[in-house]
Amino acid sequence: MAPSISLFKSRDVAVIGAGAAGLVAARELRREGHKVVVFERERQVGGTWVYTPTVETDPLGSDPSRHIVHSSLYASLRTNLPREVMGFLDYPFVSTGEPHRDPRRFPGHREVSLYLKDFAVGFGLNELIRFETEVVYAGLVEDEKWRVKSRSGNDAAIDVEEIFDAVVVCNGHYTEPRLAEIPGIDAWPGKHMHSHNYRIPEPFRDQVVVLIGGAASAVDISMDIAQVAKAVHIASRSVEAGILKKLSGNAIDNMWLHPMIESVQKDGTVIFYDGSVVLADVILHCTGYKYHFPFLDTSGIVTVDDNRVGPLYKHIFPPHLAPGLSFVGLPWKVLPFPMFEFQSKWIAGALSGRIGLPSQEEMMADVSAFYLSLEASDTPKHYTHNLADSQFEYDDWLALECGIPGVEEWRKKMYEATAKNKKVRPDKYRDKWEDEDLMLEAQKDFAGCRLNGAGDN
Repeated sequence: MAPSISLFKSRDVAVIGAGAAGLVAARELRREGHKVVVFERERQVGGTWVYTPTVETDPLGSDPSRHIVHSSLYASLRTNLPREVMGFLDYPFVSTGEPHRDPRRFPGHREVSLYLKDFAVGFGLNELIRFETEVVYAGLVEDEKWRVKSRSGNDAAIDVEEIFDAVVVCNGHYTEPRLAEIPGIDAWPGKHMHSHNYRIPEPFRDQVVVLIGGAASAVDISMDIAQVAKAVHIASRSVEAGILKKLSGNAIDNMWLHPMIESVQKDGTVIFYDGSVVLADVILHCTGYKYHFPFLDTSGIVTVDDNRVGPLYKHIFPPHLAPGLSFVGLPWKVLPFPMFEFQSKWIAGALSGRIGLPSQEEMMADVSAFYLSLEASDTPKHYTHNLADSQFEYDDWLALECGIPGVEEWRKKMYEATAKNKKVRPDKYRDKWEDEDLMLEAQKDFAGCRLNGAGDN
């Protein structure tokens, strides 16, 4: 049975991860009156936004015994969304004007990391966080409590065991690589790696690189490598992919677009489905990531099947464990930070009892209907958490449940304007745009926000 929550009851809650999702979850949980402990295995907040030049020993990221590097950032990464839409709802992501900060509208990754640090300091969240402490186990025990075992970096041999009323999983999903299946790859003599372990283009100088993928990282990394490589051949499931086609056709003269790889050969050649052949030095997978929760024990109630985490009601609550277990940040192709905030407000309210949840049966029926709708539209299972065009409907639904305003209209329009601009000028959209009217609307909204957030805990 789902846990019964008395109205406005304070709960002891474990939050796993101190990236953007974990930070806003911690803030909303504390605002709701809960007692919060945040477990963070790194030395600082920021999660995937903390850059490190370090890469894993296994370039494919498939060896389970490897030393795991959490972040997948490459050195040149800039946001692919304007800062106005990226920030939390009441803590705008604006330029501080400080000399060491990045004032650009599409800033580099360090600026996002500094914004998250500012957010943590502004809301007094660091006092809730146990740094260099990894959760190695989280499982349900009697009386609908959760046993959490953690391991500190100071003494990796000792596990600390604690009991919590609820667990909120915010560990991100850009660490465990997904790889394309390539016939003949075991005998192929070239270098084979995943973008998780890509940092700078220099190692690819004068080489022929085949890059698999068509999403944002594939576009960025292909342009990055093309500066130094002899040639970059992009294998995409849709050779009509607009941005990639424009880049390979016009903007950069050593980039070529192909359909997917059919096979690779012992002599180093790569054969594509259109019959074209390339002698390549490197195959680079920009093929996304797996949801991975090695610490989580739900006795099989929650599973990851072809990158579908489920069953989850609204991508957040397992019906049979709600509201004691929840996930923040699973959906992708979204404005992440605002979505994390809406999800966190809903979780916090559900845990206190201020916001009611449907019965287990009703939640399971909703999940089943959602899965059937995906099947009816021929949506692959691994696209279960891809919200794309439905993200604002999802955010607004959460907001309604929480009794708060939904996503601002200017934020929705700016997101759409950026998507259109990216198609028109894929190599320059970060530095040239035509939505100044929306920028003015955003700035008017921001003028009414308390930018430091201090004291509103």
